[in-house]
Amino acid sequence: MSEVMRTERGFDRLVNFSDAVVAIAITLLILPLVDTATELDGMTLSELFEKDGQKLLVFVISFVVIGRFWLAHHRIYERIVSYNTTLIWVNMFWLLTIVFLPFPTELIATTGSANPDTTLLYVGTMLATSVSSAAQQWVIVRSPDLQAPEVRGTLTVLPSLATSVMMLVVLLVALALPDLGLLPLLLLLFTGPVLAVLNRVEKRRALRAGRARPTPSE
Repeated sequence: MSEVMRTERGFDRLVNFSDAVVAIAITLLILPLVDTATELDGMTLSELFEKDGQKLLVFVISFVVIGRFWLAHHRIYERIVSYNTTLIWVNMFWLLTIVFLPFPTELIATTGSANPDTTLLYVGTMLATSVSSAAQQWVIVRSPDLQAPEVRGTLTVLPSLATSVMMLVVLLVALALPDLGLLPLLLLLFTGPVLAVLNRVEKRRALRAGRARPTPSE
């Protein structure tokens, strides 16, 4: 593992930089809708939304997705007090996927979710984001010296891994049933119940081993 760089200012810059990149990416999602506003001439709002409802729907979905990814990222970094080179580069890849997401979002808004290629690119980008988030958590779990003293030794990669697995399931369903468009994303609603089951299994296993562990949290 890379040598830890224990600079409080450097850690703050890493978090602030990540937050700024996410803020820019989530803001870019609205630009196609701003362009759509120029088409209002001679149309009512209801007619405009009927014509460009797809753009609005994809905007909302992507906004929620990026917001959810940021929240998970925030929770991860709330539990650490330092960083290392490996974590920096994995985080950079995570940011790359976040910045890229507005591109497939616009493709779907323009061509529609019935296009299997754009849907796969969209879901595949989210899978890459989930996997890189899990990778960050794995780096942190493997490096206790990065963790805040109050949580040291209690963190697990299980929540991030469960999200990545569910995102992979969504991608496989979208690949097998391309006519469903974005509907496979509804499978992500089962992430919470799946994680709850995994938590119970992990807790029972830990109790049997005589070393009860705290319930994993993101």
